[in-house]
Amino acid sequence: MKQAQQSRLLNMLAVEIQPNFQLDNARAPDIYAALRDVYDTPNNKPFLLPLNQLLGFIGAHEWHKKGIDIPQLDGKIHVPFGVFSPLRGEYLDLIAQAPLAPNIQTAFDIGTGSGVIAAILAKRGIPDIIATDTNPKAIACATANLERLSLDKAVSIQSIDLFPESCADLIVCNPPWLPAKPTSAIETALYDPNHAMLTAFLNGVRKHLNPNGEAWLIISDLAEHLHLRDKDFLNQCFQTASLNAVDILKTKPQHKKAIDEADPLAFARNKETTYLYCLKAI
Repeated sequence: MKQAQQSRLLNMLAVEIQPNFQLDNARAPDIYAALRDVYDTPNNKPFLLPLNQLLGFIGAHEWHKKGIDIPQLDGKIHVPFGVFSPLRGEYLDLIAQAPLAPNIQTAFDIGTGSGVIAAILAKRGIPDIIATDTNPKAIACATANLERLSLDKAVSIQSIDLFPESCADLIVCNPPWLPAKPTSAIETALYDPNHAMLTAFLNGVRKHLNPNGEAWLIISDLAEHLHLRDKDFLNQCFQTASLNAVDILKTKPQHKKAIDEADPLAFARNKETTYLYCLKAI
């Protein structure tokens, strides 16, 4: 009860942000870098910002600076506010461990976000990778991460929706897992209204695969446990797109919320499984 009251109080409090993202208090922390992560340009006029939102922006900026350890890369990924953060490592394990067909020379990472999947593919030895995204912050983030990891020579980044014009031996996509409407820009990496990205990827991937090429779809079944997607939905999508699942890898979530019985979604999270579907054209 005390936590709920504190949360309501934080929602009611607001802070006046002075021009150029400054606080009118000599002892206040420097918030310029944190708000510059969020907003495209500094403000010219004062504006009010809810205190809990400001604290969230500051926390996100600290994570951006600190980075996230990615064991599959022996390095870190740095992610600013507005780009999906790979805090859940189980799906990265699937990508790092999935068998690669022999002589793979080219790959696409569709919706690259932080660039972590493209980086893992490059680390596995694929020499020519194209990573795509439409979010300018994601493109800048992925570019910086790949340069920092010295993997930028193997990966080129294109600002396009879904597929490049060419074909590849391997095409990987980790679309948003929940078919709901996002309420903010950051949620577009979590919610995919009406499975729009998922179905567009599946319906378009076949014509971008080289002969004997593979598509990897990484997705959780959380939506099924929340009754947001039918259990047969994916198989029906595969059939419609003339794709066959030749292999399926799966893993259980390892993040804290998966075992937190106090979480409001615990009833679904403790049943969740993350899958990597290896798909080939029929």
